[in-house]
Amino acid sequence: MAKRYELSDQEFAVIEDLFPQRGKRGGQWKDHREILNGIFWILHTGAQWRELPERYGKWQTAYSRFRRWLADGTIDQILKRLHLRLDAEGRIDPDMWFVDGTTIRAGRSAAGGGKKRPARW
Repeated sequence: MAKRYELSDQEFAVIEDLFPQRGKRGGQWKDHREILNGIFWILHTGAQWRELPERYGKWQTAYSRFRRWLADGTIDQILKRLHLRLDAEGRIDPDMWFVDGTTIRAGRSAAGGGKKRPARW
């Protein structure tokens, strides 16, 4: 049984083909699913990479794989596939999917501007 926020076999099967294949020679890559679960743990908890639990492997591996997948478009491909699948199943509410990108200017007090501090010399 998968732990909370970890992918089940069925869930990972949906996106498994989007990841690079493991090579036959040289050092073998750590399991993509295990690393992805570690990335989910980081994103969910907001913890620092160095705090990644050992069950997900080395934090350096998870961090470098995350950066690589962002750069090469793997993360975008995963999101696109999941979006298309959920939309085809009628499980996406368009009003909830899109985010308004309007910029709202913060007031002075949002940056601590409301407090008077003595000037430092």
